[in-house]
Amino acid sequence: MKKKALSALLAGALAVSLLSACSSNEPQNISDVSASTDDTSTAATAEAAPAGAQEMTFVLNNIPDGLDPGVTNNSFAQYVLINCFEGLVTYDESGSLVGGCAESWDVSDDGLVYTFHLRDGLKWSDGTPLTANDFVYSIQRVLTPATAAQYVSMVTGYIKNAQEFYDGTATADDLGVKAIDDQTLEITLIQPTSYFIDVLSMWVYDPVQQATIEANGDAWTNSPETYVCNGPFKVTGMSLNENVILEKNENYWDADNVTLDKLTFRYILDNSTALTAYESGEVDGIISIPSSDYARLKAEKAGVQVYPSYGTVYYNINCSVAPYDNPLVRKALCLAVDRQSLIDNVAQVDATPAYSFLAPGYSVDGKDITEGRSDYGLSATADVEAAQAALAEAGYPNGEGFPTLKLSYYQDDTVKKIVEAMAEMLKNNLNINVEVSSNDWAIFYEDVQQGNYEVAAMGWSADYLNPMSFLPLFKTGDSSNNSFYSNAEYDALVEQVMQESDAAKAAELTMQAADLASNDYCCLPLYYKSNSFLMHDNISGYYMTASSNLYFKHVVVS
Repeated sequence: MKKKALSALLAGALAVSLLSACSSNEPQNISDVSASTDDTSTAATAEAAPAGAQEMTFVLNNIPDGLDPGVTNNSFAQYVLINCFEGLVTYDESGSLVGGCAESWDVSDDGLVYTFHLRDGLKWSDGTPLTANDFVYSIQRVLTPATAAQYVSMVTGYIKNAQEFYDGTATADDLGVKAIDDQTLEITLIQPTSYFIDVLSMWVYDPVQQATIEANGDAWTNSPETYVCNGPFKVTGMSLNENVILEKNENYWDADNVTLDKLTFRYILDNSTALTAYESGEVDGIISIPSSDYARLKAEKAGVQVYPSYGTVYYNINCSVAPYDNPLVRKALCLAVDRQSLIDNVAQVDATPAYSFLAPGYSVDGKDITEGRSDYGLSATADVEAAQAALAEAGYPNGEGFPTLKLSYYQDDTVKKIVEAMAEMLKNNLNINVEVSSNDWAIFYEDVQQGNYEVAAMGWSADYLNPMSFLPLFKTGDSSNNSFYSNAEYDALVEQVMQESDAAKAAELTMQAADLASNDYCCLPLYYKSNSFLMHDNISGYYMTASSNLYFKHVVVS
Protein backbone atom coordinates (compact mmCIF):
# COMPACT_ATOMS: atom_id res chain seq x y z
CA MET A 1 0.00 0.00 0.00
CA LYS A 2 2.26 1.76 -3.66
CA LYS A 3 1.95 2.47 -2.85
CA LYS A 4 2.56 3.35 -1.25
CA ALA A 5 2.11 1.66 1.56
CA LEU A 6 -0.08 -0.78 -0.38
CA SER A 7 -3.55 -0.30 -1.66
CA ALA A 8 -6.09 -2.86 -0.51
CA LEU A 9 -5.53 -6.49 -1.45
CA LEU A 10 -6.76 -6.58 -5.02
CA ALA A 11 -6.79 -9.42 -7.53
CA GLY A 12 -3.86 -11.77 -8.10
CA ALA A 13 -0.96 -11.38 -10.47
CA LEU A 14 -0.84 -11.61 -14.23
CA ALA A 15 1.89 -13.99 -15.34
CA VAL A 16 5.14 -12.27 -16.21
CA SER A 17 5.16 -14.26 -19.44
CA LEU A 18 2.71 -11.67 -20.75
CA LEU A 19 5.67 -9.37 -21.22
CA SER A 20 6.64 -9.12 -24.85
CA ALA A 21 10.24 -9.58 -25.93
CA CYS A 22 12.45 -6.53 -26.21
CA SER A 23 15.27 -6.56 -28.73
CA SER A 24 16.98 -3.38 -27.55
CA ASN A 25 19.19 -2.82 -24.55
CA GLU A 26 16.56 -0.65 -22.90
CA PRO A 27 14.80 -1.91 -19.74
CA GLN A 28 11.23 -3.00 -20.22
CA ASN A 29 8.55 -3.12 -17.55
CA ILE A 30 5.12 -4.47 -16.94
CA SER A 31 3.46 -1.20 -17.94
CA ASP A 32 3.91 -2.31 -21.55
CA VAL A 33 1.30 -5.04 -21.07
CA SER A 34 -2.22 -4.29 -22.28
CA ALA A 35 -5.12 -4.41 -19.87
CA SER A 36 -7.75 -7.11 -20.22
CA THR A 37 -11.44 -6.29 -20.10
CA ASP A 38 -14.77 -8.07 -20.41
CA ASP A 39 -15.63 -5.98 -23.47
CA THR A 40 -13.22 -4.30 -25.83
CA SER A 41 -15.60 -1.35 -26.05
CA THR A 42 -14.57 -0.39 -22.52
CA ALA A 43 -10.85 -0.34 -23.26
CA ALA A 44 -8.89 2.75 -22.28
CA THR A 45 -8.15 3.51 -25.92
CA ALA A 46 -11.81 3.74 -26.90
CA GLU A 47 -12.73 6.86 -28.84
CA ALA A 48 -16.43 7.24 -28.19
CA ALA A 49 -18.07 10.57 -28.89
CA PRO A 50 -19.58 12.32 -25.85
CA ALA A 51 -23.30 11.73 -25.48
CA GLY A 52 -25.26 13.20 -22.60
CA ALA A 53 -23.96 14.40 -19.26
CA GLN A 54 -20.23 13.84 -18.83
CA GLU A 55 -20.48 12.82 -15.18
CA MET A 56 -19.59 9.63 -13.35
CA THR A 57 -19.29 8.17 -9.84
CA PHE A 58 -16.52 5.78 -8.83
CA VAL A 59 -16.42 3.95 -5.49
CA LEU A 60 -13.32 3.77 -3.31
CA ASN A 61 -13.18 1.24 -0.49
CA ASN A 62 -10.85 3.01 1.94
CA ILE A 63 -10.56 6.56 3.23
CA PRO A 64 -7.08 8.08 2.71
CA ASP A 65 -5.06 9.45 5.60
CA GLY A 66 -4.78 12.80 3.83
CA LEU A 67 -4.78 14.51 0.43
CA ASP A 68 -1.53 16.47 0.62
CA PRO A 69 0.81 15.18 -2.12
CA GLY A 70 3.82 16.48 -0.21
CA VAL A 71 2.91 14.51 2.92
CA THR A 72 1.10 11.23 2.27
CA ASN A 73 2.46 7.99 0.86
CA ASN A 74 -0.94 6.32 1.24
CA SER A 75 -2.14 4.61 -1.92
CA PHE A 76 -5.76 5.20 -0.93
CA ALA A 77 -5.12 8.89 -1.68
CA GLN A 78 -3.74 8.25 -5.15
CA TYR A 79 -7.05 8.40 -7.00
CA VAL A 80 -7.61 12.01 -5.98
CA LEU A 81 -3.97 13.07 -6.15
CA ILE A 82 -3.12 11.85 -9.65
CA ASN A 83 -6.29 13.37 -11.09
CA CYS A 84 -5.96 16.73 -9.29
CA PHE A 85 -2.20 17.26 -9.55
CA GLU A 86 0.41 16.86 -12.25
CA GLY A 87 4.17 16.91 -11.82
CA LEU A 88 6.97 17.49 -14.28
CA VAL A 89 6.29 14.10 -15.89
CA THR A 90 3.35 11.71 -16.01
CA TYR A 91 2.20 8.49 -17.74
CA ASP A 92 0.08 8.16 -20.86
CA GLU A 93 -2.39 5.45 -21.89
CA SER A 94 0.38 3.10 -23.04
CA GLY A 95 2.22 3.34 -19.73
CA SER A 96 4.97 5.47 -21.28
CA LEU A 97 6.55 8.30 -19.34
CA VAL A 98 5.69 11.64 -20.96
CA GLY A 99 5.93 15.30 -20.15
CA GLY A 100 3.46 16.72 -17.67
CA CYS A 101 4.11 20.30 -16.59
CA ALA A 102 7.45 19.94 -18.35
CA GLU A 103 7.26 20.09 -22.11
CA SER A 104 10.84 18.85 -22.45
CA TRP A 105 14.03 18.33 -20.47
CA ASP A 106 17.77 18.04 -20.96
CA VAL A 107 20.33 16.00 -19.04
CA SER A 108 23.95 17.04 -18.73
CA ASP A 109 26.68 14.80 -20.14
CA ASP A 110 27.70 13.72 -16.63
CA GLY A 111 24.11 12.77 -15.78
CA LEU A 112 23.94 15.09 -12.79
CA VAL A 113 21.99 18.11 -13.97
CA TYR A 114 18.40 17.92 -15.27
CA THR A 115 16.98 21.05 -16.88
CA PHE A 116 13.19 21.12 -17.30
CA HIS A 117 11.43 23.46 -19.69
CA LEU A 118 7.88 24.11 -18.46
CA ARG A 119 4.91 24.52 -20.76
CA ASP A 120 3.71 27.99 -21.64
CA GLY A 121 0.88 29.43 -19.58
CA LEU A 122 0.73 26.91 -16.74
CA LYS A 123 -1.84 27.87 -14.11
CA TRP A 124 -3.17 26.76 -10.77
CA SER A 125 -6.83 25.82 -10.52
CA ASP A 126 -7.54 29.30 -9.12
CA GLY A 127 -6.19 30.83 -12.33
CA THR A 128 -2.93 32.21 -10.94
CA PRO A 129 0.36 31.47 -12.76
CA LEU A 130 2.32 28.31 -11.95
CA THR A 131 6.08 28.74 -12.41
CA ALA A 132 9.36 26.96 -11.77
CA ASN A 133 9.50 28.68 -8.38
CA ASP A 134 6.46 26.65 -7.31
CA PHE A 135 8.43 23.45 -7.82
CA VAL A 136 11.33 24.89 -5.82
CA TYR A 137 8.97 25.78 -2.96
CA SER A 138 7.27 22.39 -3.04
CA ILE A 139 10.52 20.42 -2.86
CA GLN A 140 11.83 22.65 -0.07
CA ARG A 141 8.57 22.05 1.80
CA VAL A 142 8.98 18.28 1.53
CA LEU A 143 12.49 18.74 2.94
CA THR A 144 11.22 20.70 5.93
CA PRO A 145 10.96 18.30 8.92
CA ALA A 146 7.77 19.96 10.20
CA THR A 147 6.00 18.87 7.01
CA ALA A 148 6.45 15.22 8.05
CA ALA A 149 6.65 14.09 4.44
CA GLN A 150 6.34 10.30 4.36
CA TYR A 151 8.23 10.10 1.05
CA VAL A 152 11.05 12.45 2.08
CA SER A 153 13.66 9.76 1.34
CA MET A 154 12.64 9.89 -2.32
CA VAL A 155 14.05 13.41 -2.35
CA THR A 156 16.93 13.20 0.12
CA GLY A 157 18.26 10.09 -1.60
CA TYR A 158 18.70 11.77 -4.97
CA ILE A 159 18.97 15.57 -4.93
CA LYS A 160 22.21 17.33 -4.08
CA ASN A 161 22.28 18.64 -0.50
CA ALA A 162 18.68 17.59 0.09
CA GLN A 163 19.58 15.54 3.16
CA GLU A 164 21.72 18.40 4.43
CA PHE A 165 18.86 20.86 3.88
CA TYR A 166 16.55 18.51 5.81
CA ASP A 167 19.11 18.26 8.62
CA GLY A 168 19.51 22.03 8.77
CA THR A 169 23.16 22.04 7.70
CA ALA A 170 22.57 23.44 4.20
CA THR A 171 20.66 26.43 2.89
CA ALA A 172 18.28 26.88 -0.03
CA ASP A 173 21.21 28.22 -2.04
CA ASP A 174 23.03 24.93 -1.45
CA LEU A 175 20.08 22.76 -2.46
CA GLY A 176 20.24 21.28 -5.95
CA VAL A 177 16.90 22.74 -7.02
CA LYS A 178 16.88 26.11 -8.79
CA ALA A 179 14.45 28.19 -10.82
CA ILE A 180 16.53 29.59 -13.66
CA ASP A 181 13.51 31.62 -14.75
CA ASP A 182 9.73 31.21 -14.56
CA GLN A 183 9.74 28.40 -17.12
CA THR A 184 13.06 26.69 -16.41
CA LEU A 185 13.77 24.39 -13.48
CA GLU A 186 17.17 22.88 -12.76
CA ILE A 187 17.67 19.83 -10.54
CA THR A 188 21.16 18.64 -9.62
CA LEU A 189 21.63 15.08 -8.33
CA ILE A 190 24.03 13.60 -5.81
CA GLN A 191 25.18 11.08 -8.40
CA PRO A 192 23.99 9.98 -11.85
CA THR A 193 20.73 8.06 -11.52
CA SER A 194 19.39 6.46 -14.67
CA TYR A 195 15.84 6.12 -13.35
CA PHE A 196 15.49 9.60 -11.82
CA ILE A 197 12.89 10.63 -14.40
CA ASP A 198 10.75 7.70 -13.20
CA VAL A 199 11.12 8.88 -9.60
CA LEU A 200 9.82 12.30 -10.65
CA SER A 201 6.47 10.71 -11.56
CA MET A 202 5.78 10.25 -7.84
CA TRP A 203 3.31 12.71 -6.32
CA VAL A 204 5.83 13.81 -3.69
CA TYR A 205 7.32 15.88 -6.55
CA ASP A 206 3.97 17.45 -7.48
CA PRO A 207 3.79 21.22 -7.06
CA VAL A 208 1.66 22.71 -4.28
CA GLN A 209 0.67 26.36 -4.04
CA GLN A 210 2.60 28.34 -1.46
CA ALA A 211 -0.09 30.99 -0.99
CA THR A 212 -2.86 28.57 0.00
CA ILE A 213 -0.61 26.62 2.36
CA GLU A 214 0.73 29.72 4.08
CA ALA A 215 -2.81 31.07 4.46
CA ASN A 216 -4.41 27.84 5.69
CA GLY A 217 -1.66 25.67 7.15
CA ASP A 218 -2.32 21.93 7.24
CA ALA A 219 -6.03 22.63 6.78
CA TRP A 220 -5.54 23.62 3.14
CA THR A 221 -6.60 20.13 2.03
CA ASN A 222 -9.82 20.16 4.09
CA SER A 223 -11.92 22.49 1.94
CA PRO A 224 -12.65 22.81 -1.79
CA GLU A 225 -12.10 26.55 -1.48
CA THR A 226 -8.51 26.11 -0.33
CA TYR A 227 -7.61 22.90 -2.19
CA VAL A 228 -5.70 24.57 -5.02
CA CYS A 229 -4.26 22.09 -7.51
CA ASN A 230 -2.96 22.00 -11.09
CA GLY A 231 -4.19 18.77 -12.68
CA PRO A 232 -7.05 17.95 -15.06
CA PHE A 233 -9.60 18.13 -12.23
CA LYS A 234 -10.20 20.36 -9.23
CA VAL A 235 -12.03 19.60 -6.00
CA THR A 236 -15.46 21.25 -5.70
CA GLY A 237 -16.94 19.23 -2.87
CA MET A 238 -15.85 17.26 0.17
CA SER A 239 -17.94 15.36 2.68
CA LEU A 240 -16.02 13.70 5.49
CA ASN A 241 -15.97 9.93 5.10
CA GLU A 242 -18.53 10.12 2.27
CA ASN A 243 -17.12 11.56 -0.95
CA VAL A 244 -14.81 13.90 -2.80
CA ILE A 245 -16.30 15.67 -5.81
CA LEU A 246 -14.06 16.68 -8.71
CA GLU A 247 -14.91 18.85 -11.69
CA LYS A 248 -12.98 19.70 -14.82
CA ASN A 249 -10.19 22.19 -14.17
CA GLU A 250 -10.62 24.81 -16.88
CA ASN A 251 -7.15 26.14 -16.06
CA TYR A 252 -5.37 22.83 -16.76
CA TRP A 253 -2.92 23.20 -19.66
CA ASP A 254 -4.61 20.39 -21.62
CA ALA A 255 -8.20 21.18 -20.59
CA ASP A 256 -9.38 21.02 -24.22
CA ASN A 257 -8.81 17.25 -24.12
CA VAL A 258 -10.60 16.67 -20.80
CA THR A 259 -14.16 15.61 -21.62
CA LEU A 260 -15.44 14.60 -18.18
CA ASP A 261 -17.19 17.48 -16.39
CA LYS A 262 -17.74 15.85 -13.00
CA LEU A 263 -16.12 12.92 -11.21
CA THR A 264 -17.41 11.84 -7.81
CA PHE A 265 -15.26 9.58 -5.68
CA ARG A 266 -17.62 7.94 -3.21
CA TYR A 267 -16.41 6.07 -0.15
CA ILE A 268 -18.18 2.76 0.51
CA LEU A 269 -16.08 0.67 2.87
CA ASP A 270 -18.13 -2.51 2.62
CA ASN A 271 -17.37 -4.23 -0.68
CA SER A 272 -20.72 -6.04 -0.85
CA THR A 273 -22.58 -2.76 -0.41
CA ALA A 274 -20.42 -1.21 -3.13
CA LEU A 275 -21.20 -4.11 -5.48
CA THR A 276 -24.92 -3.70 -4.88
CA ALA A 277 -24.63 -0.02 -5.80
CA TYR A 278 -22.74 -0.99 -8.97
CA GLU A 279 -25.13 -3.72 -10.09
CA SER A 280 -28.13 -1.46 -9.51
CA GLY A 281 -26.57 1.25 -11.68
CA GLU A 282 -26.28 3.68 -8.77
CA VAL A 283 -22.53 4.05 -9.44
CA ASP A 284 -20.41 3.64 -12.56
CA GLY A 285 -17.47 1.73 -11.11
CA ILE A 286 -15.92 0.31 -7.94
CA ILE A 287 -12.25 -0.15 -7.13
CA SER A 288 -12.51 -3.37 -5.10
CA ILE A 289 -14.36 -6.50 -6.20
CA PRO A 290 -15.64 -8.86 -3.47
CA SER A 291 -13.58 -12.02 -3.82
CA SER A 292 -16.62 -14.28 -3.59
CA ASP A 293 -18.21 -12.54 -6.58
CA TYR A 294 -15.16 -12.24 -8.82
CA ALA A 295 -15.66 -15.44 -10.84
CA ARG A 296 -19.37 -14.75 -11.33
CA LEU A 297 -18.78 -11.19 -12.50
CA LYS A 298 -16.14 -12.36 -14.96
CA ALA A 299 -18.46 -15.02 -16.36
CA GLU A 300 -21.31 -12.53 -16.67
CA LYS A 301 -19.06 -10.01 -18.43
CA ALA A 302 -20.18 -7.48 -15.85
CA GLY A 303 -17.34 -5.01 -16.44
CA VAL A 304 -14.36 -6.62 -14.73
CA GLN A 305 -11.21 -4.70 -15.74
CA VAL A 306 -7.83 -6.34 -15.10
CA TYR A 307 -4.58 -4.38 -15.36
CA PRO A 308 -1.01 -5.58 -14.86
CA SER A 309 0.47 -4.52 -11.55
CA TYR A 310 4.08 -4.18 -10.46
CA GLY A 311 3.40 -5.15 -6.90
CA THR A 312 3.46 -7.81 -4.22
CA VAL A 313 1.01 -8.73 -1.48
CA TYR A 314 3.04 -9.51 1.61
CA TYR A 315 2.81 -9.16 5.37
CA ASN A 316 5.24 -7.07 7.37
CA ILE A 317 7.13 -8.84 10.12
CA ASN A 318 8.55 -6.48 12.74
CA CYS A 319 12.19 -7.52 12.55
CA SER A 320 13.17 -5.24 15.45
CA VAL A 321 11.26 -7.00 18.22
CA ALA A 322 11.67 -10.45 19.78
CA PRO A 323 11.10 -13.16 18.79
CA TYR A 324 10.70 -11.83 15.21
CA ASP A 325 14.23 -10.44 15.20
CA ASN A 326 15.28 -14.09 14.72
CA PRO A 327 15.38 -15.05 11.01
CA LEU A 328 14.48 -18.63 11.92
CA VAL A 329 11.20 -17.46 13.45
CA ARG A 330 10.44 -15.45 10.34
CA LYS A 331 11.32 -18.46 8.20
CA ALA A 332 8.91 -20.62 10.19
CA LEU A 333 6.08 -18.16 9.58
CA CYS A 334 6.82 -18.06 5.84
CA LEU A 335 6.87 -21.85 5.61
CA ALA A 336 3.65 -22.32 7.58
CA VAL A 337 1.40 -20.47 5.12
CA ASP A 338 -0.44 -22.21 2.29
CA ARG A 339 -0.30 -19.55 -0.42
CA GLN A 340 -2.18 -21.57 -3.01
CA SER A 341 -5.08 -22.14 -0.64
CA LEU A 342 -5.24 -18.42 0.11
CA ILE A 343 -5.31 -17.66 -3.62
CA ASP A 344 -7.81 -20.35 -4.61
CA ASN A 345 -10.12 -20.54 -1.61
CA VAL A 346 -9.92 -17.14 0.08
CA ALA A 347 -8.98 -14.39 -2.35
CA GLN A 348 -10.43 -16.51 -5.19
CA VAL A 349 -8.44 -14.84 -7.93
CA ASP A 350 -5.87 -15.85 -10.49
CA ALA A 351 -2.57 -15.16 -8.77
CA THR A 352 1.02 -16.34 -8.58
CA PRO A 353 2.42 -17.41 -5.18
CA ALA A 354 5.18 -15.07 -4.02
CA TYR A 355 8.38 -16.10 -2.29
CA SER A 356 10.04 -12.68 -2.28
CA PHE A 357 8.99 -9.06 -1.83
CA LEU A 358 10.37 -8.17 -5.28
CA ALA A 359 7.69 -8.63 -7.92
CA PRO A 360 8.37 -9.88 -11.44
CA GLY A 361 7.58 -7.52 -14.29
CA TYR A 362 10.76 -5.59 -15.04
CA SER A 363 12.89 -6.76 -17.96
CA VAL A 364 16.32 -5.94 -19.33
CA ASP A 365 17.26 -7.12 -22.83
CA GLY A 366 13.91 -8.90 -23.08
CA LYS A 367 14.40 -10.99 -19.94
CA ASP A 368 12.61 -10.48 -16.65
CA ILE A 369 15.29 -9.82 -14.06
CA THR A 370 13.63 -12.23 -11.58
CA GLU A 371 13.62 -15.16 -14.02
CA GLY A 372 15.30 -18.25 -12.57
CA ARG A 373 15.68 -16.89 -9.06
CA SER A 374 15.50 -19.03 -5.93
CA ASP A 375 12.29 -19.87 -4.11
CA TYR A 376 14.17 -19.36 -0.83
CA GLY A 377 12.98 -22.71 0.46
CA LEU A 378 9.32 -21.72 0.20
CA SER A 379 6.53 -23.35 -1.78
CA ALA A 380 2.98 -22.72 -2.92
CA THR A 381 1.63 -24.96 -0.18
CA ALA A 382 2.61 -25.01 3.47
CA ASP A 383 5.63 -27.09 4.44
CA VAL A 384 4.57 -27.92 7.98
CA GLU A 385 7.52 -30.18 8.80
CA ALA A 386 10.09 -27.59 7.70
CA ALA A 387 8.18 -24.80 9.47
CA GLN A 388 8.16 -26.72 12.75
CA ALA A 389 11.84 -27.56 12.34
CA ALA A 390 12.74 -23.88 11.86
CA LEU A 391 10.71 -22.89 14.91
CA ALA A 392 12.35 -25.62 16.97
CA GLU A 393 15.80 -24.48 15.84
CA ALA A 394 14.82 -20.98 16.95
CA GLY A 395 14.21 -22.35 20.46
CA TYR A 396 10.49 -23.10 20.38
CA PRO A 397 10.05 -26.86 19.81
CA ASN A 398 6.44 -27.68 18.96
CA GLY A 399 5.65 -24.00 19.65
CA GLU A 400 6.48 -24.31 23.34
CA GLY A 401 7.30 -20.99 24.97
CA PHE A 402 6.39 -18.96 21.88
CA PRO A 403 4.42 -15.83 22.81
CA THR A 404 0.98 -15.18 21.37
CA LEU A 405 1.47 -13.89 17.83
CA LYS A 406 -0.36 -10.62 17.23
CA LEU A 407 -1.63 -10.45 13.66
CA SER A 408 -3.09 -7.06 12.72
CA TYR A 409 -4.80 -5.73 9.62
CA TYR A 410 -6.72 -2.76 8.27
CA GLN A 411 -10.47 -2.98 7.74
CA ASP A 412 -11.17 -4.50 4.33
CA ASP A 413 -13.34 -7.48 3.43
CA THR A 414 -10.71 -9.40 1.47
CA VAL A 415 -7.91 -8.61 3.89
CA LYS A 416 -10.11 -9.83 6.75
CA LYS A 417 -10.66 -13.18 5.05
CA ILE A 418 -6.94 -13.55 4.29
CA VAL A 419 -5.97 -12.76 7.88
CA GLU A 420 -8.48 -15.16 9.40
CA ALA A 421 -7.26 -17.97 7.14
CA MET A 422 -3.60 -17.16 7.88
CA ALA A 423 -4.28 -17.13 11.61
CA GLU A 424 -5.64 -20.67 11.41
CA MET A 425 -2.66 -21.83 9.33
CA LEU A 426 -0.10 -20.36 11.72
CA LYS A 427 -1.91 -21.70 14.76
CA ASN A 428 -2.39 -25.22 13.42
CA ASN A 429 0.91 -25.63 11.60
CA LEU A 430 3.15 -24.12 14.30
CA ASN A 431 1.10 -24.96 17.40
CA ILE A 432 1.11 -21.34 18.56
CA ASN A 433 -1.57 -18.94 19.72
CA VAL A 434 -2.57 -16.17 17.33
CA GLU A 435 -4.45 -13.00 18.26
CA VAL A 436 -6.11 -11.04 15.45
CA SER A 437 -6.92 -7.33 15.58
CA SER A 438 -8.03 -4.68 13.08
CA ASN A 439 -8.41 -0.93 12.82
CA ASP A 440 -9.19 1.85 10.39
CA TRP A 441 -6.39 2.33 7.86
CA ALA A 442 -5.09 5.61 9.30
CA ILE A 443 -4.74 4.23 12.84
CA PHE A 444 -3.46 0.87 11.63
CA TYR A 445 -0.79 2.40 9.38
CA GLU A 446 0.39 4.84 12.05
CA ASP A 447 0.99 1.86 14.35
CA VAL A 448 2.90 0.06 11.58
CA GLN A 449 5.09 3.12 10.93
CA GLN A 450 5.85 3.44 14.63
CA GLY A 451 6.64 -0.26 14.98
CA ASN A 452 3.65 -0.95 17.21
CA TYR A 453 2.89 -4.33 15.68
CA GLU A 454 4.29 -7.84 15.27
CA VAL A 455 2.90 -9.16 11.97
CA ALA A 456 0.75 -6.83 9.87
CA ALA A 457 -1.12 -6.88 6.55
CA MET A 458 0.77 -4.82 4.03
CA GLY A 459 2.35 -5.12 0.61
CA TRP A 460 3.59 -2.79 -2.09
CA SER A 461 2.63 -1.44 -5.47
CA ALA A 462 5.66 0.18 -7.03
CA ASP A 463 5.65 3.97 -6.91
CA TYR A 464 7.47 4.09 -10.23
CA LEU A 465 8.27 1.44 -12.80
CA ASN A 466 11.71 0.37 -11.67
CA PRO A 467 12.80 -2.28 -9.12
CA MET A 468 14.39 0.48 -7.05
CA SER A 469 10.86 1.25 -5.92
CA PHE A 470 11.05 -1.96 -3.86
CA LEU A 471 14.60 -1.95 -2.50
CA PRO A 472 14.25 0.95 0.00
CA LEU A 473 11.48 -1.00 1.77
CA PHE A 474 14.16 -2.94 3.65
CA LYS A 475 17.02 -0.44 3.71
CA THR A 476 18.19 0.56 7.17
CA GLY A 477 16.73 3.88 8.25
CA ASP A 478 14.63 4.46 5.14
CA SER A 479 11.29 6.11 5.88
CA SER A 480 9.49 3.34 3.96
CA ASN A 481 11.17 0.53 5.93
CA ASN A 482 8.30 -0.36 8.24
CA SER A 483 9.63 -3.89 8.82
CA PHE A 484 12.71 -2.42 10.54
CA TYR A 485 14.87 -4.99 8.82
CA SER A 486 18.55 -4.03 8.88
CA ASN A 487 21.46 -5.59 7.03
CA ALA A 488 24.61 -3.61 6.21
CA GLU A 489 25.41 -5.79 3.19
CA TYR A 490 21.92 -5.24 1.79
CA ASP A 491 22.24 -1.49 2.37
CA ALA A 492 25.54 -1.39 0.49
CA LEU A 493 24.05 -3.24 -2.48
CA VAL A 494 21.11 -0.84 -2.64
CA GLU A 495 23.52 2.09 -2.67
CA GLN A 496 25.37 0.48 -5.57
CA VAL A 497 22.12 0.02 -7.52
CA MET A 498 21.29 3.68 -7.02
CA GLN A 499 24.59 4.71 -8.56
CA GLU A 500 24.70 2.17 -11.40
CA SER A 501 23.89 3.56 -14.84
CA ASP A 502 24.17 0.26 -16.73
CA ALA A 503 20.76 -1.44 -16.70
CA ALA A 504 22.14 -4.99 -16.82
CA LYS A 505 24.57 -4.39 -13.98
CA ALA A 506 21.88 -2.64 -11.94
CA ALA A 507 19.61 -5.66 -12.46
CA GLU A 508 22.36 -8.01 -11.26
CA LEU A 509 22.93 -5.95 -8.11
CA THR A 510 19.18 -5.70 -7.55
CA MET A 511 18.82 -9.45 -7.53
CA GLN A 512 21.79 -9.85 -5.18
CA ALA A 513 20.11 -7.48 -2.74
CA ALA A 514 16.68 -9.11 -3.12
CA ASP A 515 18.17 -12.58 -2.63
CA LEU A 516 19.94 -11.45 0.54
CA ALA A 517 16.84 -9.98 2.17
CA SER A 518 14.57 -12.80 0.96
CA ASN A 519 16.91 -15.43 2.42
CA ASP A 520 16.62 -13.48 5.68
CA TYR A 521 12.81 -13.71 5.41
CA CYS A 522 12.48 -9.95 5.80
CA CYS A 523 8.71 -10.24 5.30
CA LEU A 524 6.02 -12.85 4.70
CA PRO A 525 5.29 -12.81 0.93
CA LEU A 526 1.94 -14.16 -0.26
CA TYR A 527 1.33 -13.49 -3.96
CA TYR A 528 2.08 -11.25 -6.92
CA LYS A 529 -0.94 -9.26 -7.84
CA SER A 530 -2.72 -7.54 -10.65
CA ASN A 531 -5.25 -4.77 -10.27
CA SER A 532 -8.90 -5.42 -10.98
CA PHE A 533 -11.93 -3.18 -10.68
CA LEU A 534 -15.43 -2.87 -12.11
CA MET A 535 -16.55 -0.30 -14.67
CA HIS A 536 -19.79 -0.11 -16.66
CA ASP A 537 -19.34 -0.32 -20.41
CA ASN A 538 -20.68 3.18 -21.08
CA ILE A 539 -17.48 4.55 -19.54
CA SER A 540 -14.37 4.62 -21.73
CA GLY A 541 -11.03 6.37 -21.89
CA TYR A 542 -9.74 5.58 -18.37
CA TYR A 543 -6.43 3.82 -17.91
CA MET A 544 -4.37 2.37 -15.09
CA THR A 545 -0.59 2.10 -14.89
CA ALA A 546 1.33 -0.80 -13.38
CA SER A 547 1.86 1.39 -10.30
CA SER A 548 -1.94 1.26 -9.79
CA ASN A 549 -2.60 4.89 -10.75
CA LEU A 550 -6.05 5.19 -12.33
CA TYR A 551 -6.39 8.16 -14.70
CA PHE A 552 -9.76 9.69 -15.63
CA LYS A 553 -8.64 12.71 -17.65
CA HIS A 554 -9.65 11.16 -21.00
CA VAL A 555 -12.89 9.53 -19.85
CA VAL A 556 -15.96 9.71 -22.06
CA VAL A 557 -19.46 8.82 -20.84
CA SER A 558 -21.68 7.44 -23.60
